[in-house]
Amino acid sequence: MDETTALKNRIEKEKALMVYFYNNDCAPCISLRPKVNNLMVNSFPKMKLIFVDSRSYPEIPAAFGVYANPAILLFFEGKEYHRFSKFVSMIELEETIGRFYNMLFEEN
Repeated sequence: MDETTALKNRIEKEKALMVYFYNNDCAPCISLRPKVNNLMVNSFPKMKLIFVDSRSYPEIPAAFGVYANPAILLFFEGKEYHRFSKFVSMIELEETIGRFYNMLFEEN
């Protein structure tokens, strides 16, 4: 199974998943990565996070229509819910995830 198929299978399997596309020559990618990681750990612990190096695996971003870095794709219940590209506001990212995440994982 190739990496693209593996990622597509994981998206279908997970209830909530973020895919973060980056490359190590992209300054915004490098500065944003720890912020995104901290947001996920502290605010959305039930959402899975996958980092994809666009330079090492160019077929994966191509399969998802990602042509710029950084790019963040949010998937809930196997469907793409939202995507961010190039200029990512952490506040907007948190609000966007929160809307669906809270409905999906609401404690009864």
